Order: sequence, then structure tokens, then C-alpha cells
Amino acid sequence: MEYQEPDLVRVAKRENNDRRSYLVVNPLQGKHIPVSPGRAFAVMDALAKKVRLAYPGERLLLVGFAETATAIGARLAVALDAGYMQTTREQIPGVEYLYFTESHSHAAEQKLVKDDLDEHLCRFDRVVFVEDEVTTGNTILKIVRIMEETYPGKVRFSVASLLNGMDLEALRRYHKHGISLHYLLKTDHSSYAKRAECYPKDGSYVPLGSFAETGKNVEEICLPGYRNARRYVQGNVYKEACETLWRQMQERSSLEAGKNCLVLGTEEFMYPALYAAARLEETGCSVQFHATTRSPIEVSTKEGYPLHTRFELQSFYEEGRRTFIYDLKTYDQVLIVTDAKDVCPEGIKSLAGALESVGNEKIILCRWCEHA
Repeated sequence: MEYQEPDLVRVAKRENNDRRSYLVVNPLQGKHIPVSPGRAFAVMDALAKKVRLAYPGERLLLVGFAETATAIGARLAVALDAGYMQTTREQIPGVEYLYFTESHSHAAEQKLVKDDLDEHLCRFDRVVFVEDEVTTGNTILKIVRIMEETYPGKVRFSVASLLNGMDLEALRRYHKHGISLHYLLKTDHSSYAKRAECYPKDGSYVPLGSFAETGKNVEEICLPGYRNARRYVQGNVYKEACETLWRQMQERSSLEAGKNCLVLGTEEFMYPALYAAARLEETGCSVQFHATTRSPIEVSTKEGYPLHTRFELQSFYEEGRRTFIYDLKTYDQVLIVTDAKDVCPEGIKSLAGALESVGNEKIILCRWCEHA
């Protein structure tokens, strides 16, 4: 399928961000906007096909960017059976990192686990950075230069993204640096800031603490076999781990067949939840998928704007961290899938409260754990 701009692009307004006032929201990506998991996988698999055709016989290490592109990167790694690891903003005890920053992001610091690169990079011919959209390419250039300094002459670099909005100067810079680009759709971002400014900020904003008694409808289960994609993992190994997670969900939870379902990921943790959503969809359920996010996006009632209601949440991962979920609806059953090791109780309460406030009565929290 050839994707066009109406398929993949919605322009939204960032909250209080002078560095970049707009945000490109992809309705098929499964991050901010609820989507059928099958449709999300279709767009990711189309990008995987382009990468496969570009590098026959090359050994690829894919790097997915947190938080919005972790599911895309993991899906490409699974489809190509490539090596995989993601960037992260979380802290993993006892490891050394390569650090770099995103100039336009609210949560700017990004990290890659250097210990795993030290061990595994020598086995690969090329590193492919995977993003949802590339605008200037500056962030990826930062990590490329850091890796070139740290591992001189070891590998080549490429970028795969659903969208590419780089201007001619940025494209020339990448060409000069020898970095190949692969994408589904070329976009022109020159009008996006002005478009974002046209929308009134008159959507529904639900602040943290809006719900007094919450969480009564939450069924919590811990499922073993966790694989952390912030650390190196081979694509087929990660797929097997996600399949095992799904089978345990079927066995251990009270999921019912043929229902209208929502599956939610949490922040960086998206692919295993999306995989479970796709498998649930295969059973005959009507399924929507999206995820909580650190991104504070303005909401609007104006026609054509992608997001209308914003719930402010307490993060599952860190006390005091503000996160968000957008445009919740009522479902027969909701499945929250997370890898938060010690889930903040207020995180569960805030998300449960948001879900319950729109009429959801059956909520299952699946925690992917190292041990039962």
C-alpha cells in the first residue's frame, strides 16, 4: 500500500514548547490516537519491507527511539530478525550509557546502553535508527557522531522512519555524511507551526487528582519471562517472548472472546502491548491500541484536530512524573500492559480513574515481570 499524507499526518500543538510549537501525530502509529493493531502493524511492516530490500545480506542492528518509535523499531527487528535495542529515558542500574539529547523534546535526555554496544556491535554491518518521523535529523546525527567517536570505523549508519520532513539542507548534510534514509512518506513541515496555531485550546483537560475513589475495577496479574528491549535482544527472541506473554495473558486473565477491547501500553513500553493487542484482535475481538505518553499536547474541539480530551496521569515508573492519555472511550474490557517494576500506586489509581470516568468497568493490569 502507498501511504499518503491524510493517512499518516495530523498536526497538533505542543504545550508550552518554544523550541517546536507543533507535533506530528500519526493516526496509524498507536501512540496518541487509538488504532486497530492490525493497521498499526501494516504501516510498520511496509517500512520493514523497504529496509529489507535496501540491505539484502547485511547484518542489521536496529535502534528504536523512545518514546514514540519503540514499537516501530521492535516491529522492524521482529520482521527482519535483526538485532534490536531502544534508546531510553529510564535508568537501568549498573550499566554505562552513551548520552545524547533531543533539542525539541520536553524530556530531552536520551541514552543507549554502552555495555551492550561494546559486546554486540562488532557482529553488525549497519546500525539503522528507527523513528516515527524525522524533521531536522539533528538528534540522530548527535548519536551517530558519538558512536563514530566511540567505535571508529565499525559500522555504517542508516535511518528508517514512517515520515521524513527534512529540508534540502538537512538531506544534503546526511548525504555528505553517508547516512542513507528510508521512509514511507516525504512531508513538508514548513506550514505545520502555522497550522497548529490555528486551533483553539478548548478541548477537555482532566487534571491529576480528579477522581477520589479509583481502582476498584482493576484485576492485577504478574506474568514472568520479561525481556527488556532497552538492552540488546535478537528479533526472533523478542517475538518469542512476546508470544509467551500473550499466551500467559490468555491463561491467567479473565479476557473474554468477541468483545470490544482496549489495550494500553505505558510510555516507552509499547511493542509487547501492541503484539498482545494484535493477537487479541485475531481471536475476533474488536481491538483498539494506544499508550500513555510523557508528551503534553494541547487538545481542541475544532474539526480536523486529532486530540480532544486529555487526562493527566501519574507515571507508573516514577513518582512525580506527569504523563498523559488522550481520547479514552468505553470498552467491554481494558488491558493495560506494563513493564514498570514497582508500579507507583498513584499511577494505577490515576489511569484507572481516567478509564472508569468514561464508563470502563473491567480493567486488567498485566505486569511483565522477570519472575512470577
